[in-house]
Amino acid sequence: MSATLLASIARTAVPRTALRRLLALDAVVTGGNGLAYAVFGAPLGRLLGAGQGTLFELGLFLTLYGAGVGLLAARRRPPAGPVGFVIVANCAWAALSLVSLFLWDAPTTAGLVWIPAQAAVVGAFAVLQRSALRSASGDQ
Repeated sequence: MSATLLASIARTAVPRTALRRLLALDAVVTGGNGLAYAVFGAPLGRLLGAGQGTLFELGLFLTLYGAGVGLLAARRRPPAGPVGFVIVANCAWAALSLVSLFLWDAPTTAGLVWIPAQAAVVGAFAVLQRSALRSASGDQ
């Protein structure tokens, strides 16, 4: 998923709608990723070179976090504070994902591809959400 695709999904004349769409898509991607980690931790762990327990716990966290982002997206006017938290959390996730490549003992080739790819998607969410939040803040 590229930043261009994300931007096209969020394209609208109403900035608040763009913000809500980006939050909703973030919730779906994050929640889906979390469910996959929680349910398919063993095969995904072998594919990525990660422990099943780690992926299960990470999956539960991401599923709950995605649900929270979804609740925020469902609000007619998502409040700036919680949206700002999502943006900061996405930036932190992207950065920590990249750092994990250096700390991880034995990622597979798939893991070495997956981690930066998902970090790029999460980073793109953060950038686009920040831009949409700024636009929506001026749209009172």
